Amino acid sequence: MISKFKTAFRRLINDESGSATVEFVLVFPLYLSFMLMSIELGFVTMRHTLLERGLDMAVREVRLGTGTAPGHDAIKDLVCDNAIMVLNCKEKLKLEMRPANIFALNTLDTTPDCTDKAETAKPVVYKFFPGVANQLMLMRACYKYEPFFPKQFLGSALDKDPSGEAKIVSMTAFVQEPN
Repeated sequence: MISKFKTAFRRLINDESGSATVEFVLVFPLYLSFMLMSIELGFVTMRHTLLERGLDMAVREVRLGTGTAPGHDAIKDLVCDNAIMVLNCKEKLKLEMRPANIFALNTLDTTPDCTDKAETAKPVVYKFFPGVANQLMLMRACYKYEPFFPKQFLGSALDKDPSGEAKIVSMTAFVQEPN
C-alpha cells in the first residue's frame, strides 16, 4: 500500500506536463496579502513618524519658550503644522499634558484619551496643565485614523474603536526652561 502511494506521489512530482496555474493560484493570494499589508504598515509607520516629529518640534517650542504662551490650541496647532501629511490633524488629534513629580513619578493614565467618532461629543475636560519653569512635564498625543483595509490583513489586527478608527499614540517628557 505504501509503495503504491510512493510510486503515485513520485510520478506526480516528476510530471512536467501542464502549466503553472496551481502554483500561481496557491502563491498569488499570499503574495498579494503581503503586498497590501506592507502598504498598510508603511502608512501607519509614516503617520506615527510624522506625529512624533510634530510633537517633538512643538515640545521644543514650548520648552524653550520661543513662541507664545503654551496653551492647548497653540500647541495643537504647532503639532499639526509640523506633522506634515497627517490628514485632518486638528480634528482627530487629542493632547494631554501634565506635570510629573520626579521623586514619585506619577505618569499619565495607561489608556490614552482619544477622540471617538462613534460617541456623542464630550465637553472639553482639560487634562492639559501648562507647567512652570524647571518642572518635568509629560505630554501625550493621540491621533485617530481610518485604516486603508479595515477588515482585511493588518487592518483587522489593529485595535479600533466602534467607528472603525485606529489610534496612534505618541508620548514625550520635557522640562520647562526657566525664563
